[in-house]
Amino acid sequence: MAFCQNQAQRQGFAEAEPQDPLLWLRLIRSRRVGPATFHKLLGEHGDVEAALAALPQIARAAGVENYALCPIEVVRHEWSAGRALGAQLVLWGQAGYPLSLMDLPDAPPVLWVQGDVTLLARPMVALVGARNASSLGLRMTRRLALGLAEAGQVVVSGLARGIDAEAHQAALQGGTVAVQAGGVDVIYPMENAALATEIAQKGCRISEQPMGLAPQARHFPQRNRIVSGLARAVVVVEAAARSGSLLTARNALDQGREVLAVPGHPFDARAAGCNSLLRDGATLVRSAGDVLEAIGLRGSFRAQAPAERAAVVDLPGPVPQRRPLAEVAALHDQILARLGPSPLAEDQLIRDLELPAAGLAQALMALELEGRITRQAGGLLSRSD
Repeated sequence: MAFCQNQAQRQGFAEAEPQDPLLWLRLIRSRRVGPATFHKLLGEHGDVEAALAALPQIARAAGVENYALCPIEVVRHEWSAGRALGAQLVLWGQAGYPLSLMDLPDAPPVLWVQGDVTLLARPMVALVGARNASSLGLRMTRRLALGLAEAGQVVVSGLARGIDAEAHQAALQGGTVAVQAGGVDVIYPMENAALATEIAQKGCRISEQPMGLAPQARHFPQRNRIVSGLARAVVVVEAAARSGSLLTARNALDQGREVLAVPGHPFDARAAGCNSLLRDGATLVRSAGDVLEAIGLRGSFRAQAPAERAAVVDLPGPVPQRRPLAEVAALHDQILARLGPSPLAEDQLIRDLELPAAGLAQALMALELEGRITRQAGGLLSRSD
């Protein structure tokens, strides 16, 4: 069931009256219903109750026999577990849901929030990086997080060890949001249990996953799209050549967010990903001031009062326009059509396609992260498949 719903339909639903959260949970927890399918069903049937009623017939038409909705007992158990934890269920389009996620085609239909839900209405910057971070990388993360928090930015990350944990810890007093890969009640890794407790008390933890779900490998890319989606900009502090942090950077590009990176020594494998991002057009970061300048907040490096922070809803400055997915796919096809197993100079590719170098750099980085092209010495490119 592909996503085919337009923004006008979704905006119209966002203005509708709140519905029973148990119905929302039942739909998103039903088999073969992911975020994109959820929004498609909403657009076609008008509300969650009608979508639930239509789903078994839709499944039969698609050749799925004996389709059953998520049992209501399962949903009630999740609801009870969330309430017992003191967590709040925030529904897409309703009060408390982050505006920055609203336009994503795969926006989480529901979010469990433990802690201060008002942080989700404030402007955010994501800090991500290596789990086996260097001492220098941790020091840089701490300085960035403190500086961003002082300027009124909420620091968002993924509660992993290394860079993520350091970013959360440094930003606790100013505001931090931890996006979890499993249920909001499941702390992973356990070494961050004390930090997670502090975040729930002073910041907030969020997850789209059911209560009690232990994170598996497939859940981390899903978490990463929320990390980048929440933020105005994603800063990669340390990252290997192929890492989850680079996938988060790719998500950020697709979502129209700024991508920034901290440079590192060429001999340090933990800097390879950052240096690759910088080579391909990411903004170089030396301090929190560089980040603020990139998002249009030059000169606003100061602390804000809590009441002033809570009043901030819209992201300040010009918001980057997200390129339509069809346009991105077409550009990727153009690039791949020009490349083959024999290396081609990047300058020649730019001349052949008659496109601006800055616009092409993002597409090349995305294809390289996907493993579809290979970059060689001397600025040469070739297809990997």
